Order: sequence, then C-alpha cells, then structure tokens
Amino acid sequence: MALPKLLVAEDDTVLRDLYLRKFDRKAYDIRTAINGQEALDLIAKENPDLLLLDINMPIIDGFGVLEKLPKASRPFPVIILTNFDDQANRDRGKTHEVDDYFVKKDMTIKSLVEMVERLLKKSQV
Repeated sequence: MALPKLLVAEDDTVLRDLYLRKFDRKAYDIRTAINGQEALDLIAKENPDLLLLDINMPIIDGFGVLEKLPKASRPFPVIILTNFDDQANRDRGKTHEVDDYFVKKDMTIKSLVEMVERLLKKSQV
C-alpha cells in the first residue's frame, strides 16, 4: 500500500523541519517546497494527496498558488498554514475553497496531524 503523499509548502525552515518530524512518524511520503513556485512545479510533476500551504511565502504566495489551482481542477485537499487568524484571510481561503485553516500560533502540531488524517480519510471515500 502506497504511503499518502503530502506536499508541505513552507518557507520557514524551523516549521518545515518540525512538520517533517511529526509526519515522518505517521509514515507519510513528504515533499517540501520553500516557495509557491516550487510547490506548483512539484504539483505539475505529481499531485500530492494533500497540500499544506503557507500563505506568506516568497516568489508566489499561498493565495497565488491557489489562483493557479482552482478547486475544480484540484484533486487533493488543501490546508492553509498561517500565523494570522484574521477574517480577511479566512474569507480569501473560502473564496479559493480550501479544505481547512491552521493557525500556527494558536494550534498544536497534534491538531494539524489530526486535520491531515481527517481530510485524507474524507478524500479517499
């Protein structure tokens, strides 16, 4: 059985490494991108089963990635990663039909792992 493929698009090295450690224990096949363009390039090669997408990244930000990946053509769920729990970002995420919203400063990594597991199960149904 193939491992679920996660794409972690996060420019913060410390957070990216933390996500890698937490999800490696859960036996995921993980690829990483440090900016939106890298994320799009990796997706063009192979769709992930789930995308963890930071909003604030260089070159192309998370919303720029979502503009290039409309929900109708996106066969995988997306969780937005952000430091800001503001309504404007939530509304913009809803506009792009993201599947969930993770506020880094307010939520635990355990809750992110649970979010990923829930969305992967839902997308496999």
